[in-house]
This record gives sequence, structure tokens and C-alpha cells, in this order.
Amino acid sequence: MKIAIYPGSFDPITLGHLDIIRRAALCFDKVYVCVMDNCNKKAHMFPAEKRLEMLRRSVADLPNVEAELFRGLLADYARKKDARIIVKGLRNATDFDQEYQMAAINRGIWADLETVFLPASIAYQHFSSTMVREMIRYGQPLEKYVPLPVAEELKHHLSN
Repeated sequence: MKIAIYPGSFDPITLGHLDIIRRAALCFDKVYVCVMDNCNKKAHMFPAEKRLEMLRRSVADLPNVEAELFRGLLADYARKKDARIIVKGLRNATDFDQEYQMAAINRGIWADLETVFLPASIAYQHFSSTMVREMIRYGQPLEKYVPLPVAEELKHHLSN
């Protein structure tokens, strides 16, 4: 069985993330989408449990995808799940440089761990969770950027 992990902070999950998840689900028998805390981010807009909840709603229709929360090293999570493949989406050369370094670090921790890069679909290359958080702060419509269950939840959350 080919098991892959798609890690991220998902703060919040975007349509770009969901596109990578759907494509990975076609390539692997099982995909664990792992909500992790990004130590490079000073503060998350949403607590990890809320990010996990939004993620689970977004992937509910994918039978071979499971979303979980993990606080620790990605290589340790991969070992725990017997997954030898990390999936990462790339929007541009900057993403590649950063993810290439992370792939080398993960491989240094566990030599059997491979990283597979999927290029972002053209429709999603121009936005990120950071941009979506700005849209949220300024009350902009989100339907073009996040999965519908997330857009509805955020609209409800912001109106309260």
C-alpha cells in the first residue's frame, strides 16, 4: 500500500491545498493530511483544532484521505503512519527552494522518506493562506479561494 502525507498549517485550507489533496488521492492508496504548527509563523489565525475541523469538512468526500493533527517532527509522523512519501505543492521557485531544503532535512532524519512535488494548478498559483487571511480580515468574499464549507463557516464566524 502506497501511503503519502500532505502536511501543512492549513490556516485556513485553500482551494489550492484541496487541489493538491485531490490529485495526491489519485496517486496514492492512502493520503494523510496532517495539520501541523508552522514554527515560522508567529501566530495562527485559527487554533489547530479548528483548522483540522475545517480540513475534515473539506475532504469528507475523499474516501482514501484522512486528516489528523500532529505536533512534532514530520519525519516522526511519517514513521508512525508507515508513510514513505511526503507530498508538497509548489506555486513558484521560492516554494521550490524552501521545500527542497525541507525535503533534505526530512531525508536526513529518515533516509527512506521521499518528497514528491506537485506543481500548483494554474488556477491556484496566485494565492496562499496568507492572502486568504488578509481577505478574511477585510471582509472580502472567500468562495473563490477556500472550499465552500470553509467559506460558509468563516462567513458565519465573522458575522458573530
